[in-house]
Order: sequence, then structure tokens, then C-alpha cells
Amino acid sequence: MNAPTPTPAAPSLARLLDAAADAVGAVLAGQSLTQALERPVPALRPGAQALAFHAMRWLGGARAAQAALVNRPPPAALAPLLTLALTLLWPRAPVLYAPHTVVDQAVACARKRHAPGAGFVNAVLRRFLRERDDWQQRLEAKSLEARWQHPAWWVQRLQADWPDDWPQRLQAAQVHPPMFLRVNARQDDADGYVKALAAVGLGARALGSHTVLLDRPAPVPQLPGFAQGRVSVQDLNAQLAGPLLVGDGADRLPAGARVLDACAAPGGKTAHLLELADLDLLALDADAQRLQRVDDTLRRLGLAAETRVADARQPATWWDGRPFDAILLDAPCSASGIVRRHPDARWLRRPDDIPALARTQAELLDALWPLLAPGGRLVYATCSVFKAEGADQLEAFLQRSGGAKPVASPGHVGGWLDNEPADPAAPSTAGDGFFYARLDQQASAKV
Repeated sequence: MNAPTPTPAAPSLARLLDAAADAVGAVLAGQSLTQALERPVPALRPGAQALAFHAMRWLGGARAAQAALVNRPPPAALAPLLTLALTLLWPRAPVLYAPHTVVDQAVACARKRHAPGAGFVNAVLRRFLRERDDWQQRLEAKSLEARWQHPAWWVQRLQADWPDDWPQRLQAAQVHPPMFLRVNARQDDADGYVKALAAVGLGARALGSHTVLLDRPAPVPQLPGFAQGRVSVQDLNAQLAGPLLVGDGADRLPAGARVLDACAAPGGKTAHLLELADLDLLALDADAQRLQRVDDTLRRLGLAAETRVADARQPATWWDGRPFDAILLDAPCSASGIVRRHPDARWLRRPDDIPALARTQAELLDALWPLLAPGGRLVYATCSVFKAEGADQLEAFLQRSGGAKPVASPGHVGGWLDNEPADPAAPSTAGDGFFYARLDQQASAKV
């Protein structure tokens, strides 16, 4: 009789801190957290990801504390570890581990990373722990970054854009996002898929005809029919783009309509358009690697579109001269509306990124608008809560363009805490922050 295979021991917190500290250091050096988390070995990746995401949400307080506690920069190997440990000890942050465990395991990790500095790490963390409530109050009183866990310039931009509810927008970024699903309209509807989820022990509820909210996030392989294209993971407000472009009733695009998805990767909105209607769709993206994800998504869902690597701002390099009935411009942006899902974005962006992105968005609008057929439509979208990338961008385009008529434009949606469930254990129904505007081309007008 064969002996049972022993269950592998869970990695120690010290090992997880080591992997997560590398990820934190990579973000502070300008790399995305997604890329940084590709490095840990598979056994460490889930735990390191959880710690790194926590660190990104509470980095502002930790950085302020580290600056106040340490007179000179610590050794490079220890700086991100110290920052990470301070996020785990920050008073307002969720408690993931007992404070003494954090200190003990951070010191053990320091011995591995830079043994001479282990005592230094121990001293800094214990000093903070002895007076952490006082440290928090002092630091939050003088630092917007410590108080709101976002760069000061980000806080100030939200204060200017949203004077009545900017705190709710910042608080929303600290909340773990719910998991929304988009049911493939060619295969099922929300009610039917909720029953399929119940059959495998996953609780969920339908929100509309093809949107489902899981009671708690679940690994994608557990979703019934995912590999067969029955369902996709997509935020509630990201699902607004497809219906807004396709329309309904007399306003609906006809079968075979020629459609451009101008900045298509990773392909969620591309696929949604094709689930909703039979379209002759061209999907562009300037990044060949990201465009491959569009192809992969369409293949899984059993959908077809032409995909092409191209810069949508330069139609002369890719357009065949045939006008489009509809264009989706999901433009590159700051990602300020999806920062709860990508908490590193707030630390990777710089103040001058916003005007640079706004210029790119304006260039895309100006380049694509003339490609519409008379009476055609364009949906401009960004996953941003900054008005420079939304309402202000739209207003500027309307002033310089001819024949653009705003139709059924939701404007800025989501990105703040509202309509929260009465049951604290229930998942939030708040969607990410987006801006949407549909513009219809008048039959006799061009830019």
C-alpha cells in the first residue's frame, strides 16, 4: 500500500514578504504590479499578490511613516520590505496578521535579504508599533498622501473635479472590488447562469439581463462554461459600452454594420459588441502583444473579427477608405476609475501624465471622427474619473468639431461608494469609474 502524498507546507510569512517586497520595489521603480507579480514561483504568487495589493492600498501612510522614522535611506534590499511591513501595521488598514507576527517575520526576511540590517528593521518597526496611533494622527494631519493613501496631486485633482464627493471616490479605491460577470448573450442569460453557478455551489444574483454579481470572488476555472465562452469577467460599468454603441429598437445597428473598435485590447468590449449583434468589426490596437489577447478572447467565445496592429491616430496607415457605421473609442487614459482593481496605478502615474493622455485622446477623436459614415455614431469611453479625460475632453471636442450631436451620453459613472447593501457581508454593487459619451454624426456634416 502506497503512503499518502504529504501536503506541501504553506509558505512562511517571511518568504511571502520577501516575494511581495520585490513586487513593491518594482512598482516604486516604475513597473506595473501585474508584471512584477510574474516573478514569484507559483507556490508564493497568491500570497505575494495579496500582500502586494494590500501594500499598494496603504502605501501613502507607510511611506510617510518610513520618512519620519528613518533619518537616511535604508539599504536598497530593505527599503521595500520596510515599506511593506509598515503597510501591514498601519492603524487604519485591515489586519492581515498580528502585529508581533509581522515584526518577527519581517526581521526573519531581513536576515535573508541583508543580514546586517535585520536589527535596524526590528528597531524601526517596534518603534512605530509602540506609538502607531500617535504616528498616524501626526502624519495624517500634515500629509494628504498619508491621510488618503493616494499621491497628493491625485487628491487635489479629485478635490477640484468633484468638490462634493471627492472623499467617497478616494475611499472607494480602498475597497476590494466585487466580481461581475458578463453572460454571453448568444449562449445564455443572467438568470440561467445564476442557476448554473448555484449548481456548483457559487452564490450570485442577476443584475439585468446578462450581468451577474458573485457573492464572493471565485477562481475563473470554477465558472461553469468559461472555457466554452459562456461567460466573461467584466466590471458592471465596463458593460455599458456595448449596448450604448449597438443601440436598441429603431436605433439598433443593422446586421452587418461596419464597426471599428479603435483601441481594442484586451478585448472585453470587442467581444461584448459581437455577442450583442452580427457586425463586420475591425479591432485595432497599437500593441501587438496586447492585441493577441483580443484574438484569444474571441477564440474562446467563438466570435470573429478582423484584428490589426495599428495606431488609430494614423488612418492613412490602416484605413481602406470605407466609412464606418459605428466606432468605439475606448481611449488610453489614467485608469483612475479602476484603481481599486489596479491599486498600483495611483503610484505609477505622474501629474503631467494627465495632460499628455488628454492630448492623445483628442488626437484619437479628431482622427476617427471623419471616418464615420453620414449618420454614423461614435462612443468615446475612458476608465477615468478625472474630468480632463471625460467631461472636459468631450466639451473641447464639441467646440472644435462640426456635426457632432451628443446622444444618450451617460457621462461620468461609478467610481465612488453609493447604493451599498444593507448587509455589510454582501458584495458592493458599485461599478468602476468610467466616462461615456455617444456622438452621432449628422448626415451633412464632417470635421
